[in-house]
Amino acid sequence: MSVTLIADSGATKAEWVLIGNGKKKTIFTQGISPYFLDTVQVGELVDQELKQKIKNIDVDSVYYYGTGCSNPDNAKSIKKALKKLFKDAKIEVNTDLMAAARAVCGDQKGIASILGTGSNSCFFNGKNIIKNSPGLGYVLGDEGSGAYLGKKVIQYYLYNTFDDELRALFDAKFVTTQVEILDNVYKKPLPNRYLAGFTMFLAENRGHYMIENIIEDGLNDFFFQHLCKYNEVWKYPVNFVGSVAYGFKDVIQQLCNSYEFELGNILKNPMQGLVKYHEVTTV
Repeated sequence: MSVTLIADSGATKAEWVLIGNGKKKTIFTQGISPYFLDTVQVGELVDQELKQKIKNIDVDSVYYYGTGCSNPDNAKSIKKALKKLFKDAKIEVNTDLMAAARAVCGDQKGIASILGTGSNSCFFNGKNIIKNSPGLGYVLGDEGSGAYLGKKVIQYYLYNTFDDELRALFDAKFVTTQVEILDNVYKKPLPNRYLAGFTMFLAENRGHYMIENIIEDGLNDFFFQHLCKYNEVWKYPVNFVGSVAYGFKDVIQQLCNSYEFELGNILKNPMQGLVKYHEVTTV
């Protein structure tokens, strides 16, 4: 049986799963962002943190899904680095959106959505991504994402919209100031990740009407602005990948009922679905 290596990489962490001979091995490495690492640096990272741990295994296929890979130059750079390390292997480099689509849809038609730190969606025909609602990033878009919901939490706090109970809970948990918050959002790197960190406040205080309003309104914005733009959304299942979708799946179900969508799969991360997809397609 052939040996397949699957990678799901963000900018900070990458998960690699080796499957073959009925066995599965998982290895975590630093994340790979082709915007910050060139071909040589990617190769060195993968060699040191992954290849050395599986050097006695002959890999037949590598399926890499990662951030930044919608840019053709970035995808080419990643593929070149992997080809040097796995000379005889078939190498395929794809986007994180394709990872989501294959993970939740398999080889079936459906809508695939990402609701994590950021958000994205597409219509997948079982083989290819046919339509993609434009991702405008955390400043102009990312509706329903962790960054989007976290931004709402901060707005409620800084605008004094939270009642005394929620303000006290927020102060106790984050111990921060308006100056510090604005500094992190406008001056420091990775503000989207900083904003997404406030989503945990929503998860920990479910049941309060203000918390429920933020969650429902934020997710509804994703449904209205993105999912409703696909004509296929009323014909095929709507599927989700990401910590936000997984954490608030009860609200996702309610919104699907309201919009009369068929809810498909909800996965916290795509790897479970990708392993299943590639075990089937490589047999």
